[in-house]
Amino acid sequence: MKKYITLNKIAKSFAVAGMAILCSVAHAADWPSKTITLIVPFPPGGGADTIGRYYAKELSNALGQPVVVSNKPGAGTAIAAEAAAKAKPDGYTLSVATTGQLTILPNLAKEIQFDPIKDFVPVSLVASVPNVIAVNPKVNVDSLQDLIALAKERPGALTYSSCGNGTLCHLTGELFKSLVSVDLLHVPYKGSAPAITGLLGGEVDVSVDTLTILAPHIKSGKVKGLALSTQKRSPLLPAVPTAAEAGLNDFEVSGWFGIVAPANTPQEIVDKLNLEIKKISELPSTEDSFIKNGITVEYSTSADFSKMISRDFGKWKDIIGKAEIQLN
Repeated sequence: MKKYITLNKIAKSFAVAGMAILCSVAHAADWPSKTITLIVPFPPGGGADTIGRYYAKELSNALGQPVVVSNKPGAGTAIAAEAAAKAKPDGYTLSVATTGQLTILPNLAKEIQFDPIKDFVPVSLVASVPNVIAVNPKVNVDSLQDLIALAKERPGALTYSSCGNGTLCHLTGELFKSLVSVDLLHVPYKGSAPAITGLLGGEVDVSVDTLTILAPHIKSGKVKGLALSTQKRSPLLPAVPTAAEAGLNDFEVSGWFGIVAPANTPQEIVDKLNLEIKKISELPSTEDSFIKNGITVEYSTSADFSKMISRDFGKWKDIIGKAEIQLN
């Protein structure tokens, strides 16, 4: 009798599990049947918001349902990440994710309430922006190798600005220092605008910031662009070489943007989203919308995006540890 009851319970358990799987498959097949929310971790108007709104518009057209942007700035992007992580994994909440949010912040702020690896399903990479090493014209260098040589002659004498302590700008500078074994004094500013103002005014010798921010000043001749932190030159600054051309093949850094979903979102939904993002990335209008701002259109499989997040998480953890970086 006891054996029969036990077997009966097991059979019921399998039946319940089977129904849950069937329901999940059914929901995925019907998706989407209502409005989708795309969380953006910054206020309206910035690069992440521009990218998010473009993909929201194009996904709305492709999926036949509205994709509405919800800006959730604050706590260094943690508020948005926590909201996305806690959302129901049904495909109706997505989020724009960034390098800083998933690979830098978790290595600096131990009190955050999300796990960048376990709490999300990476859907696809969608865009990237390279960083640039630039100098004030008064600094007597014309190439990255010149800068390295000068820094080695005058250890600790040259200064470099970043858009803030613990930002990708800062970590890019520290990676550069580590790779070429030079000592530059870091001067953090509260944002890119004051950091570039400091470079233009000669308060600092060097600046590390995004192509988007530095390109107008390099084009005008107000600062010298020495190297891009990518393997390919940018059509926005075709005369500026890459760090790889200067022999620094390991100096490859981009501020990337991707779309993620809450963990346990059905694979069928992730696959459908990934396919539509691929189609959007191949539209000529997509590149036209971003290239003028120094933004490179990207696409990746979900698996490759996941590997990139894990790789960058480890890279920045190492740099943060070596440089003993802490949030103020």
